[in-house]
Order: sequence, then C-alpha cells, then structure tokens
Amino acid sequence: MPVRDPLIIANTSGFYGDRFTALDEALRGGPVHVITGDYLAELTLALLLRARLKDPATGYAATFLKQLERILGESLQRGVKIVTNAGGLNPRGLATAIEALAARLGLSPRVAVVEGDDLAPRLDELQRAGNAFTHLDRGTPLARAGGMPVTANAYLGAWGIREALVGGADIVVTGRVADAALVLGPAAAHFDWPRDAWDKLAGAIAAGHILECGAQATGGNYAFFEEVPGLEHVGFPLAEIREDGSAIITKHPGTGGLVSVGTVTAQLLYEIDAPRYLTPDVTAHFDALEVSQEGPDRVLVRGARGEPPPPTLKVGVLVARGYRHSIGFLLAGLDLDAKAALLERALLVATGGREAFTRFEARFVRRPQENPESAEDGLAELRITAASPDPERVGRKFAGKAVELALATVPGLTLTAPPGDATPDVAFWPCLLDRAHVEERLILGGETRVIAPPPTRAPPAPEASAAPAPTASPAAPATSPVSMTPPVSEGPTARVPLGRLFGARSGDKAGNANLGVWARTPEAHAFLRTFLTTERLQKLLPETAAYPVDRHELPNLLALNFVIRGILGDGVGASSRLDPQAKTLSEALRACIIDVPTALLPR
Repeated sequence: MPVRDPLIIANTSGFYGDRFTALDEALRGGPVHVITGDYLAELTLALLLRARLKDPATGYAATFLKQLERILGESLQRGVKIVTNAGGLNPRGLATAIEALAARLGLSPRVAVVEGDDLAPRLDELQRAGNAFTHLDRGTPLARAGGMPVTANAYLGAWGIREALVGGADIVVTGRVADAALVLGPAAAHFDWPRDAWDKLAGAIAAGHILECGAQATGGNYAFFEEVPGLEHVGFPLAEIREDGSAIITKHPGTGGLVSVGTVTAQLLYEIDAPRYLTPDVTAHFDALEVSQEGPDRVLVRGARGEPPPPTLKVGVLVARGYRHSIGFLLAGLDLDAKAALLERALLVATGGREAFTRFEARFVRRPQENPESAEDGLAELRITAASPDPERVGRKFAGKAVELALATVPGLTLTAPPGDATPDVAFWPCLLDRAHVEERLILGGETRVIAPPPTRAPPAPEASAAPAPTASPAAPATSPVSMTPPVSEGPTARVPLGRLFGARSGDKAGNANLGVWARTPEAHAFLRTFLTTERLQKLLPETAAYPVDRHELPNLLALNFVIRGILGDGVGASSRLDPQAKTLSEALRACIIDVPTALLPR
C-alpha cells in the first residue's frame, strides 16, 4: 500500500484560559489538517461544575464556542478537522451549542460526541459493587476522603475520536480523555492504524504529549528563555506525524518562539512519572525516544516503543470538603519565629481554636534576606490557611479576625491583601478502575455506538531507578549512540547556579510534583546523573526531604525525572501553597549554587 502523507496537527490550547486567538492563528498561519484544543486541567472540572450548577445547559468550556465562531466557516471550507475536550462535564451540551451556532451562521458541520467518562451518577453503585476508588499514592479508599465526591471522570482513550473521524465528523467534542488522545485519535484515523500497532501508537502519544500544553513546546516556560526569539508572542506547536509513528515538531513560519531539542525535551519531561508512560490506548516508553534537530524549528521525534495498556483506567474524583481561606501576614525585623507563633496563637484564640476547623496550617512561605538593603528585602510572609465545612467560619469573619490583630500583636506587621471570601476546598482524588466498568460511547449522526476497549495486559512491576540501555543522544544526530560518558572527575571547579548548565521543568499531578532536569551535552549529563541523586536533591531543596522521592533516568534525553510524592497535598484546589502546581520548583532548583567542573561550563 502507498505510504500516506504526514498528518499536520496543531494544538491551540493548553488550559482553559489559553490565548483566545490561537485557533485563528493555527488555521490561517500555514498548512494544517487537524486542530486540537486541550482545556481540562485537573481543577477545570470543578470550575465547570460551578457553571453547570448555575445553568444545567452549561458545564463546558464556553470560550471554545466564541473561538469557533471566528473560524468555523473557513475550517469547513478547507476540510480542517477540529478535536477538543472542551466538552468538560457536558460534551452533549457543547455539541448542541455548536450546532446552534452553525445554524445561525448557515453552516452544517457533522459534530460527534465522545462520552462515557462521567462516572459521578454511578459512583454509589460502583462503590457498592466493591470498588473502593483507592488513592493512587496513599492507598486510602474514597470513603475516607473527608468530603463529598462531586465529579468522577475516567480518562478515556483515543479510539472514540478515531471512529468519529473515520465516520466523517468535522468536529469531535469529548469530555475527559487522556490529553495526548486528542492527537493519537486523528493520527490513528488518518493512517488506519490497528489497535495493536503499539510502536506507532506510542509515537503519536509522544507527539500528543509534546503538543498538549500549547506554547510550552515552542519556547514558553523554557528554562533557557533568553534563547527564544519572539517570546512576547510565540507560535503554537504543530506535529507532522508520519505513518511509522515518528513526528516532526514545528510551528508555523514567521511566528515567535523556538522549536529545539531543548524545548521538546522540556515538554517530554513535563508532568510525567516513570519513563513507562501509561495511557488508555498504549504504554509508551519515553526512555526509547530519539530526539534530533532536523533544521530550524524542526525537531524529529522517533524510535517510540509501545506495549499494551493496563486493564485499568485512571479516574479523577473531585471531593468537596467545604471551604478554606488563606491569610498572608508580612513580618519584618527580629525574632520572626516568635512573632509567627504569637500570631498563630492569637488568631486561634480569636476564632475558636483548632477544633473549630477541619484544617489549620501556619507556615512561612518566604524568609527575608540577611542585612536587607530595603524594608521590602527584609519581609517574611506567614501564610495561615483554615478550612471548614462552614463558609461563614472561614469567610469574611475569619479574615476580619486576622485584620483585628494588625495593631494588637507584634511589631512590623501588615497583611498581603484585603479580607476576602472563602473559596471551595476541593481535593483531587486520583484512582484506578477496571475498564469493564467504563463504557466509552460515540454519538454521531443521531446514532450511538459503544467503543470496544483495546487488548490489555497487567502492568509490569515498578521499574528501578536505573534506566535501560540508552539509544540515542538528542544533542547529536539520531544515528549517534549515547555513550555513558564518564563524569569529569579531575580539574578545577567553580561555584555556579545549577541552571547555568542544566534545564529543568516542573509541574503537578494531583498531590505529586514532577521535576525533570536535563543536560545539553553528554559530558554534562554524565556529571548530572552522578551528582543529582535523590539525597542531593533533598539537600538542595530541603522542603522535598519530608516526602518520598522517585528518581528515574532517561539517558536518551540526557535527563533525570524526579517525582516528589505528596508535596502538593490534595492538589491545587485544596492547597495552601503560593504555587499549588509546583511550576516554580524547577527554577528554584536551577538557582541553587553547586560546584561543577569548569571544563563543563559554556565558553
């Protein structure tokens, strides 16, 4: 059979709130066959739930409709398909709204819906049948989550999307699917891949993972940001997927940003766990990928290896535990610990004591410089967070009691912001469920069909920190083998920030933080893999020392990946951290001063 031409897929959204004009830019900036949009971060479903409680017809990402209105006619005329998970909690509702929009514009697209992810109506039934919805990291059943489950969504795969496109859909709307499924579905449809073409599926999953966070693949949030031209307005990424599963990652010509081995590596490391990357359709081995620069803003990703997915699906449950409120006190001068302790005691006395709250936390989120040169340099922030099922207890009354302490306790005290209202305290509860309990359905042309699950097998035992034999170096042509270069052990050293040599990117997965670190030369990688042990990481970032840390090696990417389990508590919706998604963790590590051989420093 003749080889099919590459499929060009653009992604125009990495979260609900991403650049409004990105869909226009993707469609009109150059050749494209499929446009995807990823709107569903872990907390997004909680935001959509609030909207649906006010109006049952909503519960989807309303922004998508406004974006679609601007380009719908042109996309249909050009035959560009659109695939999005903007359906959120109500994919049928979004499809109905799209059809109404199209009718108003005098258009008639074929709109498909992929559903079956929403398990909330069946949660009690599933629990009565013996499903405990055990927390992935803690081993705790959902019944002990401390609140009421309000959403429960299984992460579906790509095959419903594939079947919709094969059936002639112009627009495919889904609820919760695995992020990379938005790319795998169109690729599998275009190339007519069977469900057991594991290596090809794994290649498309890698491309989907690179694209799923939008401009992060084209220089956004990149450690070496000073190398990125046009960062004021970067272009969004494209993947030219080939029939063998390999892909060129690029962007439209003339747009800002950078597509390099570094930007692609950074995104490959983002929000992953072990190198064996589990998805509903395939288990992809990220430690087998080969990444090489093929030209300006063109990076080849190939060599993917895949195997069957596990027999379970990830389920994200949002648990409403009431309300919370965080108060920031700015402190200055001497005896900061004593001042903080007194403030904590005074606020507890004023609000009824610890027993009045389900959670009460007080901690410093920043300490001042020694010998500060200005008053602002000498500030510390004490952050106190209280939670309760009663919004009144942690609402404006709670904030008012904090304000009352301003003139009545310690010297050098002010608040970071005026008093506000309580916010929902929502825990994210990740768990697994056997696929037999989940029915994925495709609705197209007035008909509903059930999507059969893929062949599966039990996942292998957890892998050790040591990686398998390396394959190829992203710093060299893809045909050059990675040699485990011995680390430089002799010669002079210099004290420099870790980030002068190494890139890093971090993010959140429920209560865990992922921290990927990569080198740009084999010599620097040899130093990194011996230097940056788990123990060394915990010394450089002491806040991680209280948590279990998994360390994984990806020598093919000249990289390490750390997973700090539990550091984010119950996820972004329940966190008291200034950075509840661990986005700043990577740059905190890069700012740490270390001793490195001067032979490794850039000239």
